[in-house]
Amino acid sequence: MAKEELLTMEGYIEEILPDGRFAVTLDNEHKIIAYTAGKMRKFRIRSVVGDRVHVEMTPYDLTKGRIVFRERTPGQAGGPPRRRGQFKR
Repeated sequence: MAKEELLTMEGYIEEILPDGRFAVTLDNEHKIIAYTAGKMRKFRIRSVVGDRVHVEMTPYDLTKGRIVFRERTPGQAGGPPRRRGQFKR
C-alpha cells in the first residue's frame, strides 16, 4: 500500500508547551499542537513565540503536526556572535 501524502501548512508559534511541544496557529486560523522535527533538534534550531513555521500533518489527525522549517525573521543576523576560546594558538 502507498503511504498517504503529508499536508504542509504554514503558521506561527503561539505558545510554548511542556515536553518540546508548541501551540501553532495556522494561516487558516486552526490551532494545532506541533513538535520539532529531528533535524531541527539535531542542528539546535530554536523556535520562539511569534516565529513563522512550516508544519507537516497527516490527513488522519489534523490536530497534531511536526515543525519542519522555521523561517528567518527580518533583521535577524546569523545568530549571536561567536566567542573565541580563551586559549591562543
